[in-house]
Formats: sequence, structure tokens, C-alpha cells
Amino acid sequence: MKEFVISEAKAETAVLVGLITKDQDEAKTKEYLDELEFLADTAGAVTVKRFTQKVNGPSSVTYVGSGKLEEIRQFIEAEEDAEREVGMVIFDDELSAKQMRNIEKELKVKILDRTSLILDIFAMRAQTAEAKTQVELAQHRYMLPRLQRLWTHLERQGGGSGSGGGKGSVGLRGPGETQLEMDRRIILQRITLLKQRLEEIDRQKTTQRKNRGRMIRVALVGYTNVGKSTMMNLLAKSDVFAENKLFATLDTTVRKMVIDNLPFLLADTVGFIRKLPTDLVDSFKSTLDEVREADLLVHVVDISHPDFEEQINVVDKTLAELGCADKPSMIVFNKIDAYTWVEKEEDDLTPPTRENISLEDLKHTWMAKMADNCLFISAREKQNIDELRDILYKRVRELHVQKYPYNDFLYDSYE
Repeated sequence: MKEFVISEAKAETAVLVGLITKDQDEAKTKEYLDELEFLADTAGAVTVKRFTQKVNGPSSVTYVGSGKLEEIRQFIEAEEDAEREVGMVIFDDELSAKQMRNIEKELKVKILDRTSLILDIFAMRAQTAEAKTQVELAQHRYMLPRLQRLWTHLERQGGGSGSGGGKGSVGLRGPGETQLEMDRRIILQRITLLKQRLEEIDRQKTTQRKNRGRMIRVALVGYTNVGKSTMMNLLAKSDVFAENKLFATLDTTVRKMVIDNLPFLLADTVGFIRKLPTDLVDSFKSTLDEVREADLLVHVVDISHPDFEEQINVVDKTLAELGCADKPSMIVFNKIDAYTWVEKEEDDLTPPTRENISLEDLKHTWMAKMADNCLFISAREKQNIDELRDILYKRVRELHVQKYPYNDFLYDSYE
């Protein structure tokens, strides 16, 4: 059973909807919608309008209030009258089945939430059998509580007396109820099968990791689209796919690196994001095991992003949820070539913001906080890469001596 595939409709147009609440001010909502628009663009949709509403919290019935929903409906109808059809409305938070059903009934267009959009992108990006299995599992988990909303097309596919067949149930129940039960059973069976597949893949991966020899494992972690894959290609002379899109990399890629005769393993991992669906984290367990089993985490940060500090917090929180908060780590601030700022006037007494702090000031601030555990580079322009290699060598050697104190560093045996 196939779920959301925006890419099938070329240049489909989208409307974005977000909330301004006491926990999420207008500036933060704008940042979230900027990211949602980037997600939509990655999935192949063009954003034509944004709607926001100030409320205490989302409506349990329609997410936004009835007045705002009517405003969105009028905009969609006006676009249709002008022969500019709106293909979908995307909400910045995960919607319940009830919310989706009510919104869809009112707007009469495709309704997606942030989770389903991310799932769609993952489905587009998955290349290996493992990634495809993980994405399909997450999709089925997402679909299961929302089957009632999907019933209309299910009835069209199967409905009637020939759809269900089950011990006289057809004569006693409507075709929709029969189809729902059948579909729920199919999805539960599929989830069980996918879990079994992933367990088998996980056993194979565990065996592979055990056979890698006595080498330190370094994992590149970070928010999505911060340049991890570009950095991986540069350091390991690899060919990992890198693109200015969200979630360009889904499959963990592991490469052997050697710096001054010191070998170690470098892994590029899937990027994190705000409001990352729990089902995706669960489904990608075997991929994230590369993070769990790493000896050193290299946290890559896009310092040119206006909200890079929150992205750091999102990654730190996700790592904590994975049980990796106490692992040895270092921060690499990437994209210094793209960093921009505007110098404040001398008589400007407003508190400093990201937009008016120089790169040098930021360097001093973070280096004072992190000591030798942070570095500023540009992977694209190859700036400070030698320094990065030197620091990696130092950290990996220290960890190697701690982990394998009786190893005589006969590195030729690893070749």
C-alpha cells in the first residue's frame, strides 16, 4: 500500500499553515515555516501562500480556528477561479486522524502534515533495501491510526460484497467497516514482516561491525543539510551523494580513513530535524546504531544558518534520546564561507543577535566554551581542512590508546 508521493505531480503548489502560541512566538513560527517550505521544495512542491494564527494551542477539531480555516478555503477557491489550482495544504505539526478528516472535508484538497511530508521525502530518497524497509515501516505506523480518513479510497478499491468475504460479515456490516478491518489486518501483518526484515538486517550489520577490526569509529552527526556528506567526501575521498536539499543522505555510509598511518572508520549518518517523527527514529534504529556504537561524535553545524544554536540543541536532544549524550564529541562549524553579518551602529544599544555578531566574535565565544573541541571550516571551499585532520588524528589516537592499550599500532594489519 503506497502512501504520500508528492513527486508524482510535477510542480504541485502548496499552502503552508502554522500556529503562533505562547510557547512559539511569531519569529519562531516563521523559522519553522521557512523549514517547512524547504521540506516542500525538497519534495517537489512550490509554496504559494502561508497562513498563521495566534492561538493558545491547536484546535483538537481543525488545528486552526474555524475563521482561519474559512480564510484558507476562500484562498483556495480564489486560486481555482484564477486557474491556479492549489494542490495541497501542509500543516507544520502532526495532525490527528480527526483533524485531517475535518480539514479535508472543509478544504477539499490533499492535506499533509510535517510528518507525512518528511515521510514522503524519505520515501523519495531511500536507495538501499534497508532504507526502503525502514521508510515503509514508518509509513505504515503513521497510516495505522489514520485508516478511517483513508477509508474513502479504500472502499473504491475494494468495496462491495466481493471485498471482504469473512464468515457472513458482509451481510451484517457495511463495506467500509469490512474494508477497514481488512486493511488494518494487512497493515499489521506488513508491519510485523518489515520488523522481521529489519531485525535480520540489524543482525547482519552487527556482524559487520564486529568484523571491522580494532579501529576507532567516528560518526558525523548533525542537523540535516549542514554539509556532513560534503565533509565525508572531502575527508575520506568518498562519493557520498551531497545536495542542497534536506535529507540528501538516508543510508549510513562507512569509510575507512588513514591519517599518518592511523586508521579509523568514518560514518556519515542521516540528518536530524525539528519535530522528527518518532516512527522514523524507531524505524531507523539500525541506521542510528552507527551513532550509538561510535567512539567519537563529530557534530557538524551550519554556522551560516540564522538559527544554528537551536539546531545544535535539537541534535543534542536527539542524541540524548539515543543514549549518546555522554559520548566523546567535538563540534565542527561548517560553511564559514557563507556566514554573513551586519555591523551594529555605535549608538545601537539593542542586545546583540546572530545577524550582527561577527564570525570572529562567534569563534572566540565558542572556542572559550569548547576549548579544543570545536573548529571552524568550509568543506566546500576546503578551508581549515588540515586543522580538522590534525584534530581528528589527535582525538582518534587518544581514544585508540584508551580502548586498545595493548595494541602495538601495527596498522598494516588493517589493510
